[in-house]
Amino acid sequence: MEVDRRTEGPGGVSPAGVRSPGPAASLQLDTAIQFVRGVGPKRAALLGKRGIRRVEDILFHFPRRYEDRSAFASLDSLRPGASATIRATVLGVHWIPTRARGGLLDVVLTDGRSTLHAKWFNGGRLYRSKVFSAGVRLVATGKPERDRFGSGVVLFNPEFEIVPDGDEASGPEPAAYVPVYEELAGVTSRQLRSIVGAAVDGLAADIEDPLPGEMRGRLKLPALHASLRALHRPRLDDDIDRLNRRRSPYHRRFIFEEFLLMELTSARERRRTRARDGVRFATSDVIRERVKTILSFHPTAAQKKVLKEIVDDLKAPHPMNRLLQGDVGSGKTIVAFETVVIAVENGFQAVIMAPTEILAEQHYINARRAFAPLEYEVALLRKGSARDDPAVLDAVRSGRAQLVIGTHAVLEESAGFHRLGLVVIDEQHRFGVLQRLRLMEKGRHPNTLVMTATPIPRTLAMTFYGDLDVSVIDEMPPGRTPIRTEHVAEQGRARAETAIRGELAAGGQCYVVYPLIEESEKLDLRSATEGFRQLAAAFPERRVGLLHGRMKSEDKEAVMHAFGAGRLDILVSTTVVEVGVDVPNAGLMVIEHAERFGIAQLHQLRGRVGRGRRRGRCLLMTPDRIGNTAVERVRAVAATTDGFRLAETDLKLRGPGELAGTRQSGMPEFRVADIVEDRDILIEARDEAERCVGDAPAADALIRRLSGGRGRANLTGVG
Repeated sequence: MEVDRRTEGPGGVSPAGVRSPGPAASLQLDTAIQFVRGVGPKRAALLGKRGIRRVEDILFHFPRRYEDRSAFASLDSLRPGASATIRATVLGVHWIPTRARGGLLDVVLTDGRSTLHAKWFNGGRLYRSKVFSAGVRLVATGKPERDRFGSGVVLFNPEFEIVPDGDEASGPEPAAYVPVYEELAGVTSRQLRSIVGAAVDGLAADIEDPLPGEMRGRLKLPALHASLRALHRPRLDDDIDRLNRRRSPYHRRFIFEEFLLMELTSARERRRTRARDGVRFATSDVIRERVKTILSFHPTAAQKKVLKEIVDDLKAPHPMNRLLQGDVGSGKTIVAFETVVIAVENGFQAVIMAPTEILAEQHYINARRAFAPLEYEVALLRKGSARDDPAVLDAVRSGRAQLVIGTHAVLEESAGFHRLGLVVIDEQHRFGVLQRLRLMEKGRHPNTLVMTATPIPRTLAMTFYGDLDVSVIDEMPPGRTPIRTEHVAEQGRARAETAIRGELAAGGQCYVVYPLIEESEKLDLRSATEGFRQLAAAFPERRVGLLHGRMKSEDKEAVMHAFGAGRLDILVSTTVVEVGVDVPNAGLMVIEHAERFGIAQLHQLRGRVGRGRRRGRCLLMTPDRIGNTAVERVRAVAATTDGFRLAETDLKLRGPGELAGTRQSGMPEFRVADIVEDRDILIEARDEAERCVGDAPAADALIRRLSGGRGRANLTGVG
């Protein structure tokens, strides 16, 4: 008789490495995977290629979904729209060539009373590998649809498992909720179910739980052993809907655990930062008047609020570590310049690091103009400055240069500072955490302000940049009118040419942006070089320029200078114009193949127009037929210019992804947690981390326990 081991007992993470098992039912989390029943050395080697080397690794390979196999639906009972699981035998297999690549695989099934067609689009691989043949038995799950070519229903692209001959007893499992796994290294879901089941059954009852019992009890979280068993061996009294939506108490436990590790690490880093002696700045009436000197307009209420938050940080005994979020054109740069004045007037140097030379050059031009009344010396550090312009480096090292602007060149060993007190990093998501830390190390715990024009909902910003305090400029300067954005399909292409002619006739300038530099044989996209030739031919009386990332830096700068000075009417470009290019006379942007861009990128691109007195207009050009997700992206950008609303839409469509440069910023790839869907648990984990981090030794021990296994998200490299 099987004993239900879902009990509140001890459990946890074993030391690193692998071990051999002891007696039966005594597998530990660090036991080598080959000792699990049904694995052995050969299969262990296959699994090892996918990172499955220990019992913990396989137990944290959670099911993708669960099927109710307590009762299979008969084929004649299927109704359109109602998901069902069937058990059937293959009667015949047919390959139907189609115009689209891949063709259609049509498999006729029977349960002995009725027949049903199951069809797979792009099913060539299944057909060639002869997965299906007459007499093969299978279990399939899908949502029936009405057959347009017959009177019955059809299953399109159902998920399925083949039932091996002579395996009727062990599967499909009768009267059970069955976990379905993602295949690993050629090991099928069915085989994985057997291996995981053996690992669960053999798991020792005394495994240590990394979550303290007091915490589990207070938050009503089940124990580790009970949770692993529940997720891999669900019972009929479990709620299968909650299991499939990852809303079971067992899912919640692992989601919380992953978030807690991340939040503890961030909270620990914040504590460490605040424990350091920072560069402390004073403010006075004289400094406030000097700040006002650089303002050419009255700041918005949002800018004033953010500057006050920054000033409060600068007065504190610990270093400032603040993220400044603001939509395109919201006025982040002038806030950064105000902060520079405070640093310089306190006798310190400031540095601004930008992701591209074009943006660094733009900041340099704007800074020299803004700081001219104060007679600050501003230096521009380019790649190769040590070789080409030693006088600039000397000005930086000696402290004569009060503000230094550059790209990654400011990180070079030769770029030493005399008395660095303020670090400003523009477009933070283009850099990594380590690059930020390297720049900060050029001073003695300098104050740091990082900026991004990629809007992120505040809760998520606190997660992406967990070691930073967050400020948001949520108000646009007066006079900035929303950019009118339109989605134009290929059949309406004449509208684009008409819009360009109208903008040029009114004395404005235009951007035309492409996703590629040169024509691709694999992708049917209009390229920048081809577009440049076509536009030059269509507008022979106009001056057309070309800008892309493969050009030499001096050539890119020459083109941008010409466009900014009005010597070019049309600039054909790739996404190098996404940030930093400020041409007030440019009123129109045409984005070719807009379906190939992400929401954040489209929003950033169109922010290049409408920056002066001319109202901005953006045309999002796409083929007549594009995918549903692409349609949603393009329509979302056309519907609003609110970057934070667009960020929410972006998150819903594709998750956090690269929204904030997560791979660079140290974010883990979670196995269970989803930052968008599980925000309530994220906030709970953050509160718990703040509670724990006050006891530094206990917090460090908890971090070690949580990050001890490869099966779970590991953040040991952060903080």
